[in-house]
Amino acid sequence: MAERVEGSVAEGENTIEERHVGAMWELEQKLDQPMDEEANKLKNMYREKGLSMLMLLRLSFQSLGIVYGDLGTSPLYVFYNTFPDGISDSEDVIGALSLIIYSLLLIPLIKYVIIVCKANDNGQGGTLAIYSLLCRHAKVKLIPNQQRSDEDLTTYSRTLLPEGSFAAKTKKWLESKESRKRALLFIVLLGTCMMIGDGILTPAISVLSATGGIKVISPKMSSDVVVLVSIIILIVLFSMQHYGTDKVGWLFAPIVFIWFLFIGATGMYNICKHDTSVLKAFSPTYIYLYFKKRGLDGWISLGGILLSITGTEALYADIAYFPLLAIQLAFTFFVFPCLLLTYCGQAAYLVNNKDHYKDAFYASMPGTAVVLVMLATTLLMILIMLLVWRCHWILVLTFAVLTLVPELSYFSAVIWKINQGGWVPLIIAAISLLVMSVWHYATVKKYEFEVHSKVSMSWILGLGPSLGLVRVPGIGLVYTELASGVPHIFSHFITNLPAIHSVVVFVCVKYLPVYTVPEEERFLVKRIGPQTFRMFRCIARYGYKDLHRKDDDFENKLLNNLFSFIRIETMMEPGSNSSTYSSAYSLNHTQESRDELIHNNNHHHNSNNNNIDEFSSMVDYTVSTLDTIVPADNRMSFSQNNTVEDEEDELQYLKTCKESGIVHIMGNTVVKARNGSWLPKKIAIDYVYAFLAKICRENSVILHVPHETLLNVGQVFYV
Repeated sequence: MAERVEGSVAEGENTIEERHVGAMWELEQKLDQPMDEEANKLKNMYREKGLSMLMLLRLSFQSLGIVYGDLGTSPLYVFYNTFPDGISDSEDVIGALSLIIYSLLLIPLIKYVIIVCKANDNGQGGTLAIYSLLCRHAKVKLIPNQQRSDEDLTTYSRTLLPEGSFAAKTKKWLESKESRKRALLFIVLLGTCMMIGDGILTPAISVLSATGGIKVISPKMSSDVVVLVSIIILIVLFSMQHYGTDKVGWLFAPIVFIWFLFIGATGMYNICKHDTSVLKAFSPTYIYLYFKKRGLDGWISLGGILLSITGTEALYADIAYFPLLAIQLAFTFFVFPCLLLTYCGQAAYLVNNKDHYKDAFYASMPGTAVVLVMLATTLLMILIMLLVWRCHWILVLTFAVLTLVPELSYFSAVIWKINQGGWVPLIIAAISLLVMSVWHYATVKKYEFEVHSKVSMSWILGLGPSLGLVRVPGIGLVYTELASGVPHIFSHFITNLPAIHSVVVFVCVKYLPVYTVPEEERFLVKRIGPQTFRMFRCIARYGYKDLHRKDDDFENKLLNNLFSFIRIETMMEPGSNSSTYSSAYSLNHTQESRDELIHNNNHHHNSNNNNIDEFSSMVDYTVSTLDTIVPADNRMSFSQNNTVEDEEDELQYLKTCKESGIVHIMGNTVVKARNGSWLPKKIAIDYVYAFLAKICRENSVILHVPHETLLNVGQVFYV
């Protein structure tokens, strides 16, 4: 009988515990819901204004000075690099010209201007723009911080895939394994780093090649003089960059316009004067004859032909400055015809003057990183056509064949010239890739640490309106990377210093896969828990083009949005108060909850879990004394079980707290390699990442947080 009673009691306790857990889960969902409703309220519907034809022509003209400089200077060194040992047969010139014509046709015109440039992120181009599109259409981000509310941004455009389609199957395949997501990110970083490597060398190559023409007039002039003139020109060019795209475009547009007219007219003149038969190079038959005759030498010469399309990737990256139609008009009807004429004119001249193949050219490094950037763009475009545009697989296959065949051919050719200077951009790109990879790895680990160590919101609210602490006057802005839950820095802070401000705002600075977030949609605000708790969550959203902007008015904008939220909430829910919420805990559990919170915090400090990275914690106060947080002349009396009277105006209360002082509480996390890690990992984390973290701007600098109101909560965790 006793055993039955004990069994019944045990079953009853289990049932109560299960109900308790279920109630806790339901409470957590109610207290920390996604901010979809708030995002819908902020979403504004605007449409871009159309451009008149006159404005379109004006922008097309202006784009010449920004976009096409590299493509325009390519004729200076293409034939010299194609035939570095001289020209033995005029038919070789025709074959090389045919390769140039179809390279310009397939890659700059068809691939980039007609197809790739349409894969822009609201006008933004480049490898990162393609990746942002993919991140919005598939869950391929390695930091899983996506929320439904992000999709309500006006710049967050995406399409839904029909179930069972080839695109949907591709999306599912891509999302199913972390290794595929990492491979995609590697392609993106590789393309970006190659673009950096190419961009460092291209201006020097172009200017050197252009100034090398001086030696035609003065053959006795030394190369040192040419180099000196090039350096002066480069200094002048880069010193003008700070004037902005508009002024630089208007300054260089007439120069580039005249340049293209000049080389086009000269090409037409040379065709008519020297040999009109070069026009037969428009037949692709001569490409076959070129490789048949020259064999391996012809294949290696593709490294020189490749130089005719350098600057094409920059064309795609620069579409952010001008409307897509303006760039398409400028290239299709002006730049492309002028390039064809100049290459045909050079070929006509070289047919009759084989010994003059390098008179007007200056030796240059083979532009190697360019073809790798193009390959990365092609691979990403295949996914864009499948997941974003939902093209038929036959069209995707056609695009892949037409672009990958010539680009892989160029890639195989430039490998032979790596030892002739092509290793320089590769080394630059490799260093950039290493830096980006180390930074990304540590960032992902930090985010995982934040997720695993966060504190339940229902547990915090179970502490009661005072949170089991002394609520001092003022507003505390607690920064976190989490869009839900309570960050570990907050729990660690209150266990070491049992006091917190009378108003607490959890601020999440979040970067989205969009190029920018409109200012009116920047902030999302919601209340956490009953009104008497005075706790809020604010998500500040930024795009990848917003990263470099120093938002000097961040604090005021955040508080203005908080005040606006309270006004709207008061108008829509005039009767809402603390009775709206039902807490699973009563106030007499406050001390017990606080003791367990301290125990959990200490448990995190001492544990060595294989799934969660080890960390040790410390509190580092940037402010010198508590008097900075709580002014002596404004101290107020707060008890643990007393809150502000319900009838007091909340807005006035918040304004009073604002006048009492605002403190920005930020986490200062130090990442270290755990004991026993292999040597490369220790070097990457303890030295490379530590150096990068030291020289990079912190959020406190980006958001212009006053130093006297900053409080850092430091913690160290091991990966």
